[in-house]
Amino acid sequence: MDTADHQMIADAVRAAEAGTSAELVCVMARTSSNYEFFPLVWAALLALAAPWFMIEFTLWSIERVFVVQLVLFAVLLLALSVPAIRMMLVPRALMRKRAHRAAAEQFLLRGLTRKRDRTGVLIFVSEAERYARIIADDGVAKRIDPKEWRAPVEVLVRHARADRIADGYVEAVALCGRLLAEQFPPSSDPANELSDSFYVI
Repeated sequence: MDTADHQMIADAVRAAEAGTSAELVCVMARTSSNYEFFPLVWAALLALAAPWFMIEFTLWSIERVFVVQLVLFAVLLLALSVPAIRMMLVPRALMRKRAHRAAAEQFLLRGLTRKRDRTGVLIFVSEAERYARIIADDGVAKRIDPKEWRAPVEVLVRHARADRIADGYVEAVALCGRLLAEQFPPSSDPANELSDSFYVI
């Protein structure tokens, strides 16, 4: 996404908040973890297994086998560290867990719990994990069924798969804005307690 996309999302947040006293914050993480452990483990396991094949099927000396093993480890580590390949090594359950934790951290870091009437809502996407989540503070959670957030989450995921994440945010923000407007109409004090900026981490 470029600066124009960021501005488009910020504008969508501003428009949605015009119809509600609640506030929205949009955050996108490129990845929720670096997962460096997985390439290291797989490279080590494959490199440790390789000498058995070399001893069985070649007449190489132990010294040569050892050198080939070291080279193999280095090559595998480099290859498996390529982001697209590295993500294939990570269990889906762990990716969801890390992304879930990152969303919770952003909810706190972006000050959503500091809103006076506890009506802050976070729209979070972790790109590498293809994970989307909406977290509502207590004031919203008491009046809007959690099931209502499924539609905007599905919109985010669908657009992310089509590499149109900015469009996904704009549509999801509009859906969230309509949900919030029903329960939290604009107040007489329209103070904007949280920034409308789009955050990329």
